[in-house]
Amino acid sequence: MNKKIIKILNKKNKSKIVCLTAYSKNIAEILDKHCDLILVGDSLGSVLYNFKSTKEVTLQTMINHSKSVRLGVNKSLMVFDMPYKTYKNPREALKNAKLVMKETKCDAVKLEGGKKIISIVKKLVQNKIPVMGHVGILPQTDKKFTFKGKKQQESKKILNDTKLLENAGAFSIVLECIETNLSKKITDKLTIPTIGIGSSANCDGQVLVIDDLIGLSKSKFKFIKKYIDISKIIENAVKRYKLDVTKKRFPKAKHSFKN
Repeated sequence: MNKKIIKILNKKNKSKIVCLTAYSKNIAEILDKHCDLILVGDSLGSVLYNFKSTKEVTLQTMINHSKSVRLGVNKSLMVFDMPYKTYKNPREALKNAKLVMKETKCDAVKLEGGKKIISIVKKLVQNKIPVMGHVGILPQTDKKFTFKGKKQQESKKILNDTKLLENAGAFSIVLECIETNLSKKITDKLTIPTIGIGSSANCDGQVLVIDDLIGLSKSKFKFIKKYIDISKIIENAVKRYKLDVTKKRFPKAKHSFKN
């Protein structure tokens, strides 16, 4: 098993797992110093391409961004988000996952779903492709984005899905927007780590979209915490640049070439 995955597994019940998304080398290089896990998320569809949903993200687009991220990742575990309809059945999932592993040199892939994808997870794991699960809100297929686990029947299904994913060989599971008590119950019952997004501090780790964290996106989901407004810093720098250019203060001799 990958040493980085073993490190993630060993954090269960010991220390929190720090995760963020990245879509390019420059950002990945910064995150790698502080994260345990870097996810190349299909969230790039809305973050970078202004798509209405992640369904529009293609496998090739994900591969291209992952190649860039790989150049900036050294310490962290790098996980590739398999796009919508790229794992419809075990055969297709294996074919695409093998391509992803070969092209991007990622450490693992992430799939959305529970009982419906168990045969797919088993197929990948049997072929030595590490899998991270994802339950709760499933951005690739859900039509309504409301938190999960309100009703007892729904809670039982989600809990059962996580057990099935663990038994199928998943090394960790993302819990997206799952009710607080349910996320604690899942985390306590599983021997593999849970990574929360909008699922309380009860999870073994947390993940956020980097653009939300630094204030580059306009997302207003309840679970987001903006740590800095980088857009204002960028705007101030551009204003200074504009002033220097219009006032003929840039470029100076030191920025130019002369024989």
